[in-house]
Amino acid sequence: MKTGKLTPWRWGKNDWLAMRDSSDPFSLFHDEVNSLFKSFTKAFDSDWNGLTRRYGNAPSGIDISPRLDVVETDTEFKITAELPGMDEKDVELQISNDRLTIKGEKKIEKEDKNGDYYRMERAYGTFCRVIPLPESADTEKVEASFGKGVLKIVVPKSKEAESELRRIEIRKE
Repeated sequence: MKTGKLTPWRWGKNDWLAMRDSSDPFSLFHDEVNSLFKSFTKAFDSDWNGLTRRYGNAPSGIDISPRLDVVETDTEFKITAELPGMDEKDVELQISNDRLTIKGEKKIEKEDKNGDYYRMERAYGTFCRVIPLPESADTEKVEASFGKGVLKIVVPKSKEAESELRRIEIRKE
């Protein structure tokens, strides 16, 4: 059976080397889809995780998206965001549809004076982090505080969720 036109590769000069056939329509389609995804994701940061967006002129060595810690206890959810060099007026918190959104604008200036030269570097950008909240979160009683570049958010659990919580003892075999 001859399968030359069914496979998207062909044998090279050496029989052990398979090469992609550039005239194959499936290979062309594969390359086109890859190109489409590459051009789409260029608008987002390389560490895009579905929850972070970065816009602005921040150089690649400067990360403007905040690092988050999310901890669940028996009674609440504690969210801590690291925002060094920012003030509370630069940050906006919103809750809608069981999602907590942290938005902000970060401005970074680096100044270097050394002997013969003077260098001033500026970077800025906005970020947006979206944290999905479970149904057990009481979004009416959220509290937030900001100090020394750290944003602390406490989302209490609803009373119904606390009463449904039951610990199960694990026995050793």
